[in-house]
Amino acid sequence: MTTDTLAASAWVRRFHPAHDAPARLICFPHAGGSASYYFPVSRQLSPGIDVLAVQYPGRQDRRAEPCIDSIPALADAVLGQLRPYFDRPVTLFGHSMGATLAFEVAVRLEAEGIPVQGLFASGRRAPSTVRDETVHLKDDEGLLADINRLSGTDAQVLGDPEIVRMILPAIRADYRAAETYRYTPGPKLACPVTVLTGDADSHVTPAEAGAWRQHTTGAFDLKVFPGGHFYLNDQAPAVLSVLKRFIG
Repeated sequence: MTTDTLAASAWVRRFHPAHDAPARLICFPHAGGSASYYFPVSRQLSPGIDVLAVQYPGRQDRRAEPCIDSIPALADAVLGQLRPYFDRPVTLFGHSMGATLAFEVAVRLEAEGIPVQGLFASGRRAPSTVRDETVHLKDDEGLLADINRLSGTDAQVLGDPEIVRMILPAIRADYRAAETYRYTPGPKLACPVTVLTGDADSHVTPAEAGAWRQHTTGAFDLKVFPGGHFYLNDQAPAVLSVLKRFIG
């Protein structure tokens, strides 16, 4: 099966094919998010960088599939689908829950001897830091209130009861995966780790962001942007500039 065919599969989306690009960026969505969140990233970085976005089960065109509510299980499943795409330098980018997932995928890749050019962890505390979070146990109203507070979803979408009914199972499963995740100590990553965070993000303290340094023997960089948990919605040009400079 060719890479072109695989790119149109359920798990991997390539919105702007850049088959001749020298490097590849693989993006992992936040809790409740989908691959389409990274459509603008693909549009801006192509054709210089081949951008792929992961589509988790249980949302959009995969709504009929069971959600995966465990980060390790999701990392195993994602890695199985991504194997054809490591034929050139690959950088991983994840936001919020996606950052933890990208980290676990990077751990698995390096354990297999597959190099990672870099890991970008956005809007997420370091894997080794733990918070006692139970939003996934709240009723639907409590879950939606937390989503609204983070401003990660269009208010018009959350105001449509039919759409809410469709997306809530995936959101709850993702929250459960993120909140129940516990880091299993092991070898540090060898790849560079760049952490991006908003200066008003209540989900990531400066200490929690800085703790990512403990997870790599490679270079470490921490960049703080104005904004909250979804700072990158308003800071997209600056974030894309950082990515371009790193990937080359």
